[in-house]
Amino acid sequence: MALDSRRRAGGRAARRAVRTAHDFSMLPGLENTLPHCEIMSGAQVERIDAASMDILENVGVVFRDDIALDDWRRAGARVIGETVFPDRGLIRDLIATIPSDFTYTARNPARNLRLGGRHAMFIPMTGAPFLRDLDDVRRNPTLDDLAMFHKLSHMLPALHSSAHHIVEPYDHPISQRHLRITYSSMKHSDKTFMGMTTSPKNAEDVIAMCAILFGEDFIDTHPVVTGNINGNSPLVWDETMLGAMRAFCRRNQPVLCSPFVLGGANTPASVAASVAQLNAEALSALAYSQLIRKGAPAIYGHYLSTVSMKSGAPMAGTPEISLMNFMIGQMARHYGVPWRTSNTLGGAKTFDAQAGYESATTLSAVMHAGANYIWHSAGWNEAGMHCSTAKFIVDAEQCAMAYRMAQGVQWDDFDTALAAVPDVGPGGHYLGHPHTQDNFQTAFFMPGMFDNNAIEQWMAEGSKEITARALTHARNLLDAYEEPLLDPARDEALRDYIARREREIPAADALNQEF
Repeated sequence: MALDSRRRAGGRAARRAVRTAHDFSMLPGLENTLPHCEIMSGAQVERIDAASMDILENVGVVFRDDIALDDWRRAGARVIGETVFPDRGLIRDLIATIPSDFTYTARNPARNLRLGGRHAMFIPMTGAPFLRDLDDVRRNPTLDDLAMFHKLSHMLPALHSSAHHIVEPYDHPISQRHLRITYSSMKHSDKTFMGMTTSPKNAEDVIAMCAILFGEDFIDTHPVVTGNINGNSPLVWDETMLGAMRAFCRRNQPVLCSPFVLGGANTPASVAASVAQLNAEALSALAYSQLIRKGAPAIYGHYLSTVSMKSGAPMAGTPEISLMNFMIGQMARHYGVPWRTSNTLGGAKTFDAQAGYESATTLSAVMHAGANYIWHSAGWNEAGMHCSTAKFIVDAEQCAMAYRMAQGVQWDDFDTALAAVPDVGPGGHYLGHPHTQDNFQTAFFMPGMFDNNAIEQWMAEGSKEITARALTHARNLLDAYEEPLLDPARDEALRDYIARREREIPAADALNQEF
């Protein structure tokens, strides 16, 4: 057969160099083409909705915040003590003003991201009090460790955000920590990021720093940062979270309205009833975001786990978590709002088979559920107690694989690929065919962290298991890291703001540090 010589210039060495070169370009925001897995009938969706509205109207939701209670009274809700009993008409009117999609602006405009509908993004884990480091040692994190994860987030293509406190930096006072965390997110990556909502004042500091980075007027019309507002299930929102929500919503910055589900402990021991309660909690917070500022972007959130009835410990990767994700996706689409979920969660103590199975199960469900804001997508292990550097790397590659799957089947070259069949004929092979040579890099995803070589080659190369391979890759990435340029004037203004706030914020345990 005649073989076309197209794109063969440079020979095998040149092609190998292209194949093995690192590409740190961020994948565009994902447009998920997979059919949604909708396990509820229309009547069952309506049943969950009706049950949630009944909870809101007759059980009520506690808002432990005087400002929020006054806001609800002015909106016409029935309020008794700290309990709000909003009627379903008011809830529906308020959530109808939430944008169904919006666009995040990053400091690098090439990394802006649309969110909502079928548009999704992957965000690494946050909040780990420990890490497993580059030597796979479990220990307390530092600011340098946090910077390491922000650098890796910047370089891993499938991660669309640098998040915020991926790990807790214990070498800095708690009261001032949010300032350094926010600066690290901004400094070491030019992707979008999250903002600390650990207190109303901390949230205000985040917004002030965003105003320095992007411009005071700009952030009022452009989402640039995400805040997470956790509920105290069952059916409580507290003053700390509500004050932080107001700081974000007043400036038009998106918030995740996230009930915290421990199925069987703070929700009923039932998948459907747990979703009904969670839905009521999420709707009450989503509605309140619109009392703060009508039209402000808000995201239907949750954290899902089930509780082991043997120990009371939270579990990851269970069938019920997948079922709840499918159901919550349907409910969010029913209301026309974007929704957040958690991804690649593991309860294992090391990066072992348990961690892999749990994470893969969750990732698959999340993709088929049609989630938008896909949080905790890299590093989460030991029920969130540590961020594993090795797992961070492999999880990010798993997200890249899920991204490719969610793009669906590509039909662009169907005819040209099909034309290779008569060229090769019975008993031949396609390895040397021009179509294969032209498309070998893009036709099939080639995982970098998985070893598919013969066992003899694997042994000859040191018999490295996936943890060792991932840690080697992390070191190589960090060696190749180049800090994205931050405008010097804005950088100086951010540093000045942090220095001033650190002088103002009491820190009994303050450490002598240069900044």
